[in-house]
Order: sequence, then structure tokens, then C-alpha cells
Amino acid sequence: MSTIAANLQAISRRISEALQGDSRIVTLVAVSKSQPPERVREAWEAGCRHFGESYVQEALPKMAALSDLDASWHFIGRVQANKAREVAGHFDWVHGVDRARIAAALSRGRPASLAPLDLCIQVNISGEATKGGVAPGEALALAREVCALPQLRLRGLMGMARHTERREEQRAQFATLARERDAIGAAGIALDTLSMGMSEDFEAAIAEGATMVRIGTAIFGERAAAFPAQGSRDGGAR
Repeated sequence: MSTIAANLQAISRRISEALQGDSRIVTLVAVSKSQPPERVREAWEAGCRHFGESYVQEALPKMAALSDLDASWHFIGRVQANKAREVAGHFDWVHGVDRARIAAALSRGRPASLAPLDLCIQVNISGEATKGGVAPGEALALAREVCALPQLRLRGLMGMARHTERREEQRAQFATLARERDAIGAAGIALDTLSMGMSEDFEAAIAEGATMVRIGTAIFGERAAAFPAQGSRDGGAR
């Protein structure tokens, strides 16, 4: 068994243990940014079907090289206005939208021949200025704007906790995102996705209701950045 396959097997086991018998389905998004196509293919052959990329100029050639795979591609970086059309035309999901004008650009850029683009609104649950996202309490207004746009399908919320090894602090931040989801639901907008949890904190995220986790290092190992970061407010994952 390859290292990637063994890592995926171990993560699946940890996800099951974190669920503690809950029947909720948790989708694993393998963060494949900075990984070459052959390593992504190896993960796909080991059973992974969802992959996350942050940089358009890296992702598109990789996706073309892997076009024979039945994979779902998630854009997990911060969407730049001048890249919105490319993102909308090639990805299945976009995580981390926190501005109405970017949502509108994605809607305009989504080809009519494709299904609506699945989208998550990013909420800044850590309170860190280096992270993107609307403030807790402000997601509902953006959700209403997104729901009015054609070619987009609002699925849920995304959040990143600040780095801490204290499990209770991790859970408290993820609980904020779950409360935000519930408040939006109470206003009549049903959401089915909580995208939260990375390599070092996904078990805490699952304990607070995560339905999607974004994991890179625990699958592929430490990576060297293939492209310079596109701003410090990147919505990536570890």
C-alpha cells in the first residue's frame, strides 16, 4: 500500500471515530495544491474523489492532465475578481466567498451549459485579520444576495479556526460557524454544508457538525509552495 493510500485509510478511520456513531456523511476534500498530477491520481486510485486547489494558474493544467478522472474540484483559495470567470468555468465548488461582487462575477462567469456552481460563504470564525470571511452575524445578508444570483447554488458556510492545540478552543470556533448556519436556516435559507476542519483540527470540527473537511498535509505530507501566495487572506487548508 502506498503512503498516500495508507494516510487516506487512517484519516477515514479517524473521521469515523470522531463521528461517534453519528450517521452524518463527512466529505473529505484532499487539498492537492502544490501536488503534482501523479500524486493526485494516486489519491484518486486510493478512493478519494474530491480535491481542493487554491491557485488558478496551477490548478487548470493539473485538472486538464487528470481530465479522465471522475473527480470533483473545489476552489478553496480567495477568488480574485480577474480569475472569477476561470474559476466559475472549471470548478464544481467554490469555498470562501465573502463579497457580493465576487459572487456576482462567479454567477456571470458560470457557463449556462453547466450545473449551478456550488458555493460556500466564508465566515471569519477566528477573528484574525489575516483571514478572509464576513464577521459572524453578517453571513445572512450575503446569503440572501447569493441566493438571488443565477448559476450559483448556496450550499453552506466555510470557516478556518486559528491555530491552537487546545481542543476546547478549536470546538468553540467551529461552534460559531454551526450557530451561523442555524441562524441562516431560521431565516428560511436551508444550508446542508459546513466546510470546516483541516489536518490539525478536523476531529474538533466534526464534533461541532462539519460535513466537509479540507485536508492536505495529513494526506500528502509537508509541501513546498509551487506558486507564491496570492495575498495573505487565502482560504486554503492544511
